[in-house]
Amino acid sequence: MPETEEPATPAAPAAPWEYTLTIPHDLRAVTVSRRTLRLILTMHGLIGLVDTAELLATELVSNAVRHTKGPVILRVSWKPGTLRVGAWDANPEPPEPPRELAKLLDLEEGRGLGLVKACADLWGWQPLSRNGSKGKYVWCELTTAA
Repeated sequence: MPETEEPATPAAPAAPWEYTLTIPHDLRAVTVSRRTLRLILTMHGLIGLVDTAELLATELVSNAVRHTKGPVILRVSWKPGTLRVGAWDANPEPPEPPRELAKLLDLEEGRGLGLVKACADLWGWQPLSRNGSKGKYVWCELTTAA
């Protein structure tokens, strides 16, 4: 019986890249951004990060859409070994601090940043103006062996 070769797993990209997606103030856009992120990561050979990155992006984008007015911008960037996912919104107020994950299990809302803190290797936020609009950028990072 001939040996069959297993398909090669695409290597993580060596060169940095970045994508941005402007999202209208519409909860349906959360699904669009999640699926776009999946496609980006798949095409760049980062399959192992897809599920966690989707969860994190969903939390960041849905928080921005639900708690602010105006558009949201999803930014996904890669530097060898580090995937950064972030959402910009037009509200300059800092996000509420994440709650402990154990206290969030029975809640239907308010888990977003707790999940981000629990699943990401690093997360944070910063004030950031875009096109003359004051706002904030909430981001998280997933690291992998480069």
